[in-house]
Amino acid sequence: MDFTIPAEIQSKLDELDAFIEREIAPLQAENEQFFDHRREHARTDWDAGGKPRSEWEALLGEMRRRADAAGHLRFGLPKEFGGQDGSNLAMAIIREHLAAKGLGLHNDLQNESSIVGNFPGVIMMQRFGTDAQKAEFLDGMITGTHRVGFGLTEPDHGSDATWLETKAERSGDGWVINGKKRFNSGLHHANYDMIFARTSGEDGQAEGITCFLVPTDTPGFSVDFMWWTFNMPSDHAEVTLENVRVPDTAVFGEVGRGLALANTFTHENRIRQAASGVGAAQYCLDESIRYAKERIVFGQPLWKNQAIQFPLAELQTECEMVRGLVYKTAWQLDRGHHMDVTDKVSMCNYRANRLVCDAADRAIQVHGGIGYTRHLPFEHIYRHHRRYRITEGSEEIQIRRVAGVMFGREAKR
Repeated sequence: MDFTIPAEIQSKLDELDAFIEREIAPLQAENEQFFDHRREHARTDWDAGGKPRSEWEALLGEMRRRADAAGHLRFGLPKEFGGQDGSNLAMAIIREHLAAKGLGLHNDLQNESSIVGNFPGVIMMQRFGTDAQKAEFLDGMITGTHRVGFGLTEPDHGSDATWLETKAERSGDGWVINGKKRFNSGLHHANYDMIFARTSGEDGQAEGITCFLVPTDTPGFSVDFMWWTFNMPSDHAEVTLENVRVPDTAVFGEVGRGLALANTFTHENRIRQAASGVGAAQYCLDESIRYAKERIVFGQPLWKNQAIQFPLAELQTECEMVRGLVYKTAWQLDRGHHMDVTDKVSMCNYRANRLVCDAADRAIQVHGGIGYTRHLPFEHIYRHHRRYRITEGSEEIQIRRVAGVMFGREAKR
């Protein structure tokens, strides 16, 4: 077994570091209000429902444009889409590496924004879209002309996605959709929304749920408001669908098999979120170690106290263990179907999400009063990553999936 980072991936890391230094760091320096203690206010249009400010999104767009021109943004996509067929292992290593650099324009996961893009929607379209849908959506989902939201969660249903109350019924040569969605991501600027609705079957059955690509300007489609969250700005909308009519061509994937798309989305996201969590945790630890060496208390360096050493040593041990599992799972994803390692993906995700929250909290404690301020990035890291212990499958759901594989339930399904 060889645990060294493959030479081609290390070369990519070096290339990315040089690109950040040359292109991204100067751009960030010109817009530092989005990254220093003013970041939450500078990014949020409080008077427009808490949505992201247009200036902030324009800066992210310029970052993506430069990353795309340099050949980095599409790294993980197939070559047919202008990518480099980047493997899951490469993406995990890269995303960890970028997160370990700390808060910056190169990798700001509050907006799922990075110089190396994560495109789960594109992968879904590649696997499940019709030829006509691929022709219309694929390039636009990469360049931003087709901005597609993700509408699975409902006011009364989150992780229990097989109990959706949103219904779609056949009507002529199309469908009529009625229901509500909550925390519908991306709806501050989406022109399409993936709406998951029950089209047949009974509550609790995985079969019978269908995904629809719904234009957000369709009559009856209403973005009611944005939920103000722990980490602002917000793109998480409350959505109402009242007699929304769509044609048969709006069906995304197979009728009644929509949860297969949702699983693809979450598996693509979860392993990369886990890698980013490890990287952000390592950043918090590295900064805490540096500070503990420099800070003098009672006449000696802060690190001399075992109350400082021991928690950091335990978190460093956790980092090493989770990093190893993330790399192994990503490597396995490159060699088989994603459902073959669904339990390992869940293990990576929930442990990494816990780890980065614990590391950010510990960094705040080690840094004392200054750690509690917004002049350091730890509160932002904590607030951002805390969401991932809930979204796209809460950690309890992830643990249940692990147990399900252990005891045969998931395998039987």
